[in-house]
Amino acid sequence: MNTQVRSGEEGRIAFRSSRFFCVGSKWYFTTREGFDSGPFASRERAEIGLKRFLHVVKLLPEEQQVH
Repeated sequence: MNTQVRSGEEGRIAFRSSRFFCVGSKWYFTTREGFDSGPFASRERAEIGLKRFLHVVKLLPEEQQVH
């Protein structure tokens, strides 16, 4: 669990866990909304998948963005 304060945050530190998890030999990432994406062949591939997902989310109009 990451307990570091992020830039711009004040007060209590919220519970945080890794967005990445492994089932068998396959890797996945999860979003704040509870969407799991995968499987990926490695954690590195899952990290690339998450970066691509976040890039696409940033391209969405403000009212359609997931948080």
